[in-house]
Amino acid sequence: MHLQESGEMYLETIYVLSQNHEVVRSLDVANHMGFSKPSVSRAVGILKDGGYLRTNEKGHLLLTDSGLEIASKIYERHTVLADLLKGLGVSEQTAIDDACRVEHYISDESFNAIKKHIAERHSQQ
Repeated sequence: MHLQESGEMYLETIYVLSQNHEVVRSLDVANHMGFSKPSVSRAVGILKDGGYLRTNEKGHLLLTDSGLEIASKIYERHTVLADLLKGLGVSEQTAIDDACRVEHYISDESFNAIKKHIAERHSQQ
C-alpha cells in the first residue's frame, strides 16, 4: 500500500511528538496539526489498517516498524531540506513550509544527492 502525503504527515507528527512526550494520543496529534478529532480518528484507523500504527490498551499511538521507517525518513527529509533552504537565505517559516511540501515528493535519488552535496561541502570547510 502506497501511503498518501496526508498519511506521511500524520506519521511524521506522531514521530515528532513521541520524541518529546512519553505518550502520544490522538488529541495531541489533533492539537499539533490543527485538525479535528474525527479527522485524526479516521486517519488513525487507516494507518492502523495499513500496519503503520497501533494503539495500546490506553489508546496511546505507537508507530510500528514500518510506520517508524516512513516517519523517520520524512522527518529527515524535512530537517535537511529546511536547513538547506535556510542556509541559502530563505526565511525560516518559508523554508519550513517549502520543506514540508517537497519532502513528500522528492525522489530518493535527488534527496541522496542533496545529502551527499551537503556532506562534501562540510568536509571541505
